[in-house]
Amino acid sequence: MRILLATDGSESSKVAMRALLERPWPPNAEVLILSVAHPLPDVKDPLMIAQACHIDSEKWEHRRATQVVKEFADNMIRVSPSLHVATHVAQGSPKEEIVKQAEQWHADLVMLGSHGHGPVGRFLLGSVAASVAIHAPCSVEIVRDSR
Repeated sequence: MRILLATDGSESSKVAMRALLERPWPPNAEVLILSVAHPLPDVKDPLMIAQACHIDSEKWEHRRATQVVKEFADNMIRVSPSLHVATHVAQGSPKEEIVKQAEQWHADLVMLGSHGHGPVGRFLLGSVAASVAIHAPCSVEIVRDSR
């Protein structure tokens, strides 16, 4: 069984990780922890100020995503040493990159948390979870905090 755990390091992602760790998985289950670095858009301007901000944002986002997957992997290995855990950091749109990685890695299940922004937030921000559920090539579990 191949489980892709998509995380941004948020509390809702931690809830998804706890849900994953609470279950009995078959022997040799594999978990790929994915975080997507999503930098500020690259906007062309004559003074190159936006370009500098974009480059800084890329570096910061990559460091953040790398730290998140490392923390999650360390925690998962400590709590459930029988799981085969790997990490991956992608860059781009989280909606697209999660689906792309699920396809390329041949995931059986994608697990991710829901921020629970509500209808206005989903309209303004777009729901990563909803988009992944619609487009993923495998089953998707959207984990919500019970509070």
